[in-house]
Amino acid sequence: MTMSLAQAVLGLVSGGLVGFSLGLVGGGGSILATPLLVYVVGVASPHVAIGTGAVAVAINALASLASHASAGHVKWRCAGVFAAFGVAGAVAGSTLGKTMDGERLLALFALLMIAIGALTLRRRGAAGDPAVRLSRENGPMLAVFGFGAGALSGFFGIGGGFLIVPGMIAATGMPTIYAVGSSLVAVAAFGAATAGNYAVSGFVDWPLALTFAVGGGAGAWLGTKASGRLAARKGALDAAFAVVIMSVGAYMLLRSARTLL
Repeated sequence: MTMSLAQAVLGLVSGGLVGFSLGLVGGGGSILATPLLVYVVGVASPHVAIGTGAVAVAINALASLASHASAGHVKWRCAGVFAAFGVAGAVAGSTLGKTMDGERLLALFALLMIAIGALTLRRRGAAGDPAVRLSRENGPMLAVFGFGAGALSGFFGIGGGFLIVPGMIAATGMPTIYAVGSSLVAVAAFGAATAGNYAVSGFVDWPLALTFAVGGGAGAWLGTKASGRLAARKGALDAAFAVVIMSVGAYMLLRSARTLL
């Protein structure tokens, strides 16, 4: 699509919100990007919104990753295993997702997010082990959860942070702040894999994707700072993670239900 000045401004602001969410909770990339592109910026095709959002999310995830890495919040080896197996799942999932109706994808996506948010609230405040590292015990679990999260990420056209953070915690028992930072390795990888698959089919608006990514850079820096402060308060980061994901899921479900009806 050809961007108007208003759409460019809305793209920058929307990108800032996406970047902030990625820096804050390691997720919310395409979960926010897809509805923002469709309902705020005005992208007509859900598939173009998914592909365009995936490009921007991959770029913004790298910016957030740099901020978290400088704060020491990244377990690189655990993140690498998760991401490697997740990319294969993302390619398979995005191939299947392109064959389905876009509006139905958004509705299924919303239900999944609400369920994950509810599970996160149940475990909020769990301390975790900050000294965790890749081992023979957690390696296979990281591979399994990575492939599963990647497949769902690609299928629903999302960056995957809201799937990756719980997956990394379940596989390793690391604290949420480390899962948030480490998840961004996989978010960037999943986003790039999904974006590449959608780009091959012509489902990426490149000027809009770059505009979105520029806005996300500033948001990512602010989100990382806020994440560190919340992590210092027991359960606060988990609660923020759950509230964001459930709120966006409820909004998307409402909008999708109106469209389908």
